[in-house]
Amino acid sequence: MAAALKAGAGKRVKAPKPGSRGWRTPGGGASGYLAPPDQWRASTVQVCGLWPFAAGSGVPSVGVPLGRALGATNRGATVCCDPISWFQEGNLILNPSVYVLGLPAMGKSTLIRRMSLGLAGFGVTPLFFGDLKPDYVDLVEAMGGQVIPLGRGRGGLNVLDPGAALAAAERLDGEARRQVLADMRTRRHTMVGALLTLMRRTPPTVLEDNIVGRALRILDDRHEGIPVLGDLLNLIRSAPDELRQMALDRGELDRYRATTQDLEAALIALVDDDRLGALFNTQTTETMDLSRPVVFDVSSLNDEDDAIKAAVLMSCWSAGFGAINVTHALADAGLEPQRRFFVVLDELWRTLRTAPGLVDRVDALTRLNRQWGVGQAMISHTTDDLKALPSAEDRAKALGFVERAGFVVLGGVPSREVDALSAVISLSEAEADLVTRWSSPDSWNSTGGATGHRPGLGKFLIKVGSRPGIPVQVQLTEIEHAVNDTNKRWHGQRPSAIGQE
Repeated sequence: MAAALKAGAGKRVKAPKPGSRGWRTPGGGASGYLAPPDQWRASTVQVCGLWPFAAGSGVPSVGVPLGRALGATNRGATVCCDPISWFQEGNLILNPSVYVLGLPAMGKSTLIRRMSLGLAGFGVTPLFFGDLKPDYVDLVEAMGGQVIPLGRGRGGLNVLDPGAALAAAERLDGEARRQVLADMRTRRHTMVGALLTLMRRTPPTVLEDNIVGRALRILDDRHEGIPVLGDLLNLIRSAPDELRQMALDRGELDRYRATTQDLEAALIALVDDDRLGALFNTQTTETMDLSRPVVFDVSSLNDEDDAIKAAVLMSCWSAGFGAINVTHALADAGLEPQRRFFVVLDELWRTLRTAPGLVDRVDALTRLNRQWGVGQAMISHTTDDLKALPSAEDRAKALGFVERAGFVVLGGVPSREVDALSAVISLSEAEADLVTRWSSPDSWNSTGGATGHRPGLGKFLIKVGSRPGIPVQVQLTEIEHAVNDTNKRWHGQRPSAIGQE
């Protein structure tokens, strides 16, 4: 025994060590679950020194951070996306535009608000030309922008107002001056035609369109001050020789009267109608300031019919895009700083389906050269909205808005929508199943009288051509919650409390 003890005296006794998940003894604190490490995302320049503890990601890192990627491949990675950054910096799309489709209450406006806020941080000015709900007024106010109210007793928008075009033309010369004036005249002419189409549910005839165009030129040359629609009506009624020639009356006044009868009736409706006259047959009450975010607040018109809403939205679009054109012309001449804009056209479907021929009018009003530094977002519920247009020609052109967009963002949509979308974008079976599941209502939850969480809330699929889509869950910061609350009127109004005050 003594010999054995002596032989082992020189050996080192190994100290006990915990396992990979702690001490496996009572009270030792062993964990049955290994928590994943925290993850951060940065460019290769920032994390190059952390190799080999860095891994690449298959989602873009250019643009406004929207949230975390869903799905097995890039789950948890930060998804960055906006049409301007993807076009200008990432060269990921062919034009700086996005078309957003999804059922109501899925978070489409929240997605656009996040893009707008992020782009504002990049030096891009967000512009919201017509907010019916309103969805964007709180955001613009929080950013120190300009809120322009429109509606009876709130403010008017003269569709014949040249805006800043005349003042800009005085500062320009040559071809730049000619283009600014030509764009102003074209937009006014297009806008009057759109209003006539909305009032009569049919577009103006060729003769009527020619008469309106010539009448607007006469008002520019002879009218003192800025004309309104009432002045246009009075000029057509007075039957000057220039307009009679455009009407091809062959020297017969009765023939002129017959040609302009329907045109005159539509203008009378626009001028004398208490709702429309207060909006359009008046001088513009507030001029846009494009050096900061702008929103036209038309929420007071929510109870009006679709024709009036469409007329107001198109008027806002016409005025807004006209102001952008003037701003760029002055910047190109070195007279103003160069600015970039992000224009949001919400509730597009309301306008397009109101009357035949409006697709062309909207396309003419909103078309801007991609080199002009303007990104554009168009929002609708489903392609069913576009398919509800009056004519097959209009339906095909409206679907072209989706097809020509730089990329498409899909929220939850019904299964029939997936079949319709296959004509304009490529969806795999897995992607189609994903956006369909997002649209399905969750199970009922009677606890506390509340329903279950909507499975597709804030979830979107970003599609660029035939590339695999990027599913993302939009995540808001704490400071954004206040400007993304669209249910303020419901707070504190539980059914049990209603009527008990």
